[in-house]
Amino acid sequence: MSASALIEFDNVSRWYGEVIGVNRVSVTLRPGITGLLGPNGAGKSTMMNLMSGLIAPSEGSVTVFGESVFGNFRQYHRLGFCPQADSFYETMTGQEFLESLLKLRGWMTSRAHSAALHALEQLGMAVHRNRRIQSYSKGMRQRIKVALAIAHNPDIIILDEPLDGLDAVGRREMIELIRRFGREGRNVIISSHVLHEIEEMTNNVLMMGGGYLLAEGAVREVRDALSSHPHRVLIRCAAPRQAAVFFLEQSHTLSAKVEESDSAVVIQTRDIRAFFRNLDEYVVDRHGDVSLFTVLDEDIGSIFDYVARAGGRGRGD
Repeated sequence: MSASALIEFDNVSRWYGEVIGVNRVSVTLRPGITGLLGPNGAGKSTMMNLMSGLIAPSEGSVTVFGESVFGNFRQYHRLGFCPQADSFYETMTGQEFLESLLKLRGWMTSRAHSAALHALEQLGMAVHRNRRIQSYSKGMRQRIKVALAIAHNPDIIILDEPLDGLDAVGRREMIELIRRFGREGRNVIISSHVLHEIEEMTNNVLMMGGGYLLAEGAVREVRDALSSHPHRVLIRCAAPRQAAVFFLEQSHTLSAKVEESDSAVVIQTRDIRAFFRNLDEYVVDRHGDVSLFTVLDEDIGSIFDYVARAGGRGRGD
């Protein structure tokens, strides 16, 4: 176990009868914010339930800070978990709900009260703390779950789809809260299928599909590893047809589509490094008047489209 590792999966599989939750996953999660990405059924919730100690692996091992997590109550105190599903004591107020669960941890009433109030304040829920949960909107219920996950100041915060059910303002506030956790040096694992929002919080991602780990690392590293998939680059220039002819002469170019209305050409290439060498040649040697170029598939959404098509080999979540 690396000294910098938070959580390690060692050849982990988990089945629900004949249904695969996750299959032969080996990965190390390190300090900071990690995004766990994938569509519904990818295996994200199973991964989070395993790292939270809620379920045991069918095969392999899951360790947190070097110790097995399932059935290890010392580890539970170091973890904060926001599940995807709702489960509340509906007749309690938000304040009562958080306080009661903190007291189940053995906290004194005064300490539980102040910690619950602080967590509610961080989630913008202090003004609603005396309302019964049964009257809360979906977004408010989501905030209460996150407040519960952070109330005891855990070493690792695990958030399963925390953006689900929030309106645009709520999503922005939740993203900023998680980014603040990162600036404070806290450790957060967050799952989502809202890929561009994950990209705003972290560049460190794990991509799941069909119960398999499809890719991991920084966005650019993951994209570079997918050498079999072409890149698409938009070039805005004075003579897009001339640029298209030049790039079609290069062996790495798969296609060139001229977009006259935007004075642009979209190049599809199998070798992005060779493309940039040729772009330099076009500008310097051919005096090409290029005003803008941008890689169209460096975002997480495009990367996931590539890896998901290669990884739909099971069922998860």
